[in-house]
Amino acid sequence: MKRKDVFKFILIIFWVFIVGSLIGYGVETIVAIIQNGHFASRQGLLYGPLIPVYGVGLVAYYLVISKIKDESNLKIFIITMILGGIVEYLFSFFQEKLFGTVSWDYSNLWFNINGRTSLLHCIYWGTGGILFVKYVYPFLEKIISKLDLLALKHVTVILIVLLAFDVGISCIASSRQKERIEGIAASSNLDKFCDEYYPDSVMDYIYSNKINKIQDKDMKKFF
Repeated sequence: MKRKDVFKFILIIFWVFIVGSLIGYGVETIVAIIQNGHFASRQGLLYGPLIPVYGVGLVAYYLVISKIKDESNLKIFIITMILGGIVEYLFSFFQEKLFGTVSWDYSNLWFNINGRTSLLHCIYWGTGGILFVKYVYPFLEKIISKLDLLALKHVTVILIVLLAFDVGISCIASSRQKERIEGIAASSNLDKFCDEYYPDSVMDYIYSNKINKIQDKDMKKFF
């Protein structure tokens, strides 16, 4: 693959991720307002209106789009439904293993898999897959083709650096909150920094829908 082609591939992957994460934030915010009657933070990272699970889901769609774009809507639906369910399950699994929390629990729904994904949500993923393959991606590709690639390259590099920082500090702060819940005292300047600038009150506000599995397990042992 030529250098130019590699850059274009990375550029498209990045913007598909950003678009997916923004769409996810919009969808989750609307759902939260309908359910709660008021605004509630649904960010997936500390900074910016992004929910990465949606972004990664759309990237997964993009990676197979060349093979499915000319297929029937039913086949696109089935493939993207499975892909979306896998992405959703893995995000929930690793979030719990790394940070002791989950952002959704579908245990109360029929045909769920360990509460991490469900048939209903896989149907949502499949429906979103058809919309992405047939409408969203062709529109995004058209926009990118009309932009100045050099200018877009500079903007993309800057945003990738900012996103890397956002992901990094979000993971560090979440990991430190897990340690606080487990009663582990700050042992480094980084721990103290997180305790001061990302205390539980800040983390719980930003990640208002998270479920703390560590506390749940402790309560079950107590009772």
